[in-house]
Amino acid sequence: MFKKLDKLILKAFIGPFIATFFVTLFVLVMQFFWKYIDDLVGKGLDLLSILELTGYVTVTAIPLALPLAILLSSIMTFGNLGESFELVAIKSAGIPLLRFMQPLLIVSLLVSLSAFLISNYVIPVAQLKFTTMLYDIRVAKPAFDIKEGVFYTKLPGFAIKVGKKEKDGNGIEEIIIYENQSSLQDNVIIAEKGVMRISNDRKFLEFNLENGWRYQEKGSYGTKETEFYRLGFKKYKKSFDLSSFEVLKTPDSLFKGNYMMLNVKQLDNAADTLVKATTHTVKERMNREVSSYFLCGKMMDTGWIPAKPKPVLRKKVTSYEDLVPDSAFNTSFQRATEKVSLMKSSLDMIAYENDQRRKELRYTLIEFHKKYALSFACFVLFMIGAPLGSIIRKGGLGMPLVIAVIFFLIFHLINMFGEKFARQGIMTSLGGTWMSTAILIPVGIFLTYKAMNDSQLFNNESYFRTYRTFAEKLQRWRAARR
Repeated sequence: MFKKLDKLILKAFIGPFIATFFVTLFVLVMQFFWKYIDDLVGKGLDLLSILELTGYVTVTAIPLALPLAILLSSIMTFGNLGESFELVAIKSAGIPLLRFMQPLLIVSLLVSLSAFLISNYVIPVAQLKFTTMLYDIRVAKPAFDIKEGVFYTKLPGFAIKVGKKEKDGNGIEEIIIYENQSSLQDNVIIAEKGVMRISNDRKFLEFNLENGWRYQEKGSYGTKETEFYRLGFKKYKKSFDLSSFEVLKTPDSLFKGNYMMLNVKQLDNAADTLVKATTHTVKERMNREVSSYFLCGKMMDTGWIPAKPKPVLRKKVTSYEDLVPDSAFNTSFQRATEKVSLMKSSLDMIAYENDQRRKELRYTLIEFHKKYALSFACFVLFMIGAPLGSIIRKGGLGMPLVIAVIFFLIFHLINMFGEKFARQGIMTSLGGTWMSTAILIPVGIFLTYKAMNDSQLFNNESYFRTYRTFAEKLQRWRAARR
């Protein structure tokens, strides 16, 4: 009996889970394109590059899509069973809710484990490839596009103006090309008409010009004796190098040291290195920098014990000026000021580097705990979604979708705030990344308790009855007071 029951709940869960997972993944991927649309549009990306970038984004969005898919599908599954009274029949047969949830508990744990494995082994590689590719796209120039009546200056060393373009985009008229390839006056090419096209290997822009003039000045730099040439032509071919418009291929090693590109073991090693650098190294550097400005610090013996000063009759000393002769006071004061300024600059630099290391340490620890926290969130959100579905007893995409989005937004906002507090040092890395989980676990336990006791948590009639009973008691109390 239990095997049939487990098959029933698994069959009811798998379909909504797969559907909601891919829908959520699609929404998250679209969110990326909305965010970076300005960096992608106009760069002349081919279909293969777009698909490659989309694949990297899809992989990196999986850990965030799984918790929402688990939450929505569990609400839909138990809501459908409750709406069709199958849940009531199962409970009436003496089967508790926790036993009924057991197969999906195991599935949610497996999903959490899978999310952790993806976060630890797959996402660092995908994030590295994605960051490198996005960097190359961002630094690439916009795709070549000449407009009528406007000087185009994206080509290095040239300014091109086309008076009119034909409908096919190839025929051009009234062409002016300013060329600045030397330190002398710009060279100019003027033509009545021509044809513009991209070479077959897409590396050159070719202008086949007709009926024009080429003006050129030649001579040595720094001299006034130059020669000016005017060359008329019937046909003239001018080629422009388009290599500067190609997307670069930056090596992955440029970003591989970033904390987002590391797995758990690498993050742990990086955190240990940063902890040592922010404690021992800083103290040693500060002692070394300070002692270098004082000669007594270099010559002091470790076993030296200061002797007790013998009383000597001398005039009363009230300040450092009383110990320095007037002739040497300005010089000594100037040297002391310079040493203090240099020492302060050195210590400020050490303090700044230490702050940067501490910041990097916080980010590294946040990423370390984040891999575990987001994975465990699948199980936590299931503990919220399953009892919620059995309480509301509504299937489909109406009420379950609204409630799932509300709880996921609560989870996501708490997670964002906790991570922000941890990045700013207001909270520890452990507390900031696990704050959302720590808040939602009691909510899941409370909802599970209510579902096991057939609570009317979302029944409007139960709240109305409670309000009516409270109003009647309040009215009787007021009457007794009179």
